Amino acid sequence: MTAKNSTTRFSSRVDDYIKYRPHYPVEIIDLLAAKCGLTPESVIADIGSGTGILTKLFLENGNPVIGVEPNKEMREGGEQYLAEFGRFTSMDATSEATRLPGRSMDFILAGQAFHWFDQQKTRAEFIRILKDDGVVVLIWNDRRTDSTPFLRAYEALLQEFGTDYNEINHKNVQDKAVFAAFYGAPPFEASFDNVQRFDFDGLMGRLNSSSYVPGRDDPRHAAMARRAREIFDAQQQNGKVAFEYDTRVFYGNMS
Repeated sequence: MTAKNSTTRFSSRVDDYIKYRPHYPVEIIDLLAAKCGLTPESVIADIGSGTGILTKLFLENGNPVIGVEPNKEMREGGEQYLAEFGRFTSMDATSEATRLPGRSMDFILAGQAFHWFDQQKTRAEFIRILKDDGVVVLIWNDRRTDSTPFLRAYEALLQEFGTDYNEINHKNVQDKAVFAAFYGAPPFEASFDNVQRFDFDGLMGRLNSSSYVPGRDDPRHAAMARRAREIFDAQQQNGKVAFEYDTRVFYGNMS
């Protein structure tokens, strides 16, 4: 499985994605309110919205949010996850062709998604749909890989069993030159601490939510699960292991 099928590669992982992927710190709302004028009436497009984890943060702030997601299973999972929110709209479209009206968005979000986009085509589309003072916000929960013995062992597991882990790692696009070319100037940056704590079932759910590891029907999955069990037993504290993240936020106008 490669980045070329990025639209479908999460189709079999929706339930695990909803249950076990990290959420986003509420401090993002405070940051965008203070620095970019975000209010509950700001109209937002969440591009590559997936199952709606980032979308939910802004719906809870009162914002009208349009989730744009090309993957059928992820989009339907998000529609179910966000069914209680009357200001949510779901669309089957891509970052390169959102089908949104021109100059209609106050904010564009992309959480864990920008690395899948065709950057040149997406830049043109974002400029088309943004209002003149609109803001683009790119967000990732960057899992720390070496801050604890558990995270070092987990990273080694991914290196051993990952299918295309290094090729599609989102950190590949977190480069100042990439961002400057996309925004037209270097964006502003912020970072927040984030953490998840899991028992072994949660650890396996978090692992299985990743598109770059063998799926449950893959012959290598059993060996990967055994290695995960060894890591958990060696590293758990009070029956839990901790995934630590730096939630990285890049924001600015398109120029």
